[in-house]
Amino acid sequence: MGKPDIIYEDNDIIVCYKPAGIATQTRRIGQQDMESFIRNYRAAKNEPPYVGIVHRLDQPVEGVMVFAKNQKAAASLSRQIKEHTTEKYYRAASRGQGVSGADKEEANKEDNHDLAWHTLTDYISFDKLTNTSKITSEKDKLAKKAVLEYRVISVTPDRDSSQNECIRTEFDIKLLTGRHHQIRLQLANIGYPLIGDTKYGKPASNNSGTGSKSGRTCGGVREQLALCSYKIVFDHPATGERMTFELP
Repeated sequence: MGKPDIIYEDNDIIVCYKPAGIATQTRRIGQQDMESFIRNYRAAKNEPPYVGIVHRLDQPVEGVMVFAKNQKAAASLSRQIKEHTTEKYYRAASRGQGVSGADKEEANKEDNHDLAWHTLTDYISFDKLTNTSKITSEKDKLAKKAVLEYRVISVTPDRDSSQNECIRTEFDIKLLTGRHHQIRLQLANIGYPLIGDTKYGKPASNNSGTGSKSGRTCGGVREQLALCSYKIVFDHPATGERMTFELP
């Protein structure tokens, strides 16, 4: 597990790198989270320990996050997220075959990058008891619309957890809605479960999140979830300047 890192800071916001394995916020005593990291960081500088959490990343997901240092900034950032004026980009990798099973042919092509953007639209229902989501229908009163755009940036030979030859597909993703486990569930549903995902590792229509052993290597060691929030774009809550923060 890596350590959190401050990328940018001013009077209104703190932009951080969140490592995989650290929660955004937790009530578990003794467990590190990003909220306590920033509180302690601010307290060490004799600043008010206020931390405005305006968006979240799942615990196994690494990436860039923005936090507010005061209530006014938190209100502005929260409004931007609600109105979908922020931009969130992710990188993901899968060893799945896709619904068509055509990846092996693509991997043998010299130019196998499909840079065209595609849209996935589903309806997702969240189950608090199991902390999983499933794809359902628009008629489900508990379901919420989930939309993302993706493009394939590489298709290369790889080996799976049993050291069998397979294909690794890497995606660039623009998240348009922020539903529970949205990227993991929607990609698994079209045949591309993410590497390291033990919740949605079985690609199937109406994936129920029962999980599989796809997140473990042949030695029994769990692989890190292959999902990273690498870029975030938003308007500065005080100046209105359009700001972009991207991991190297």
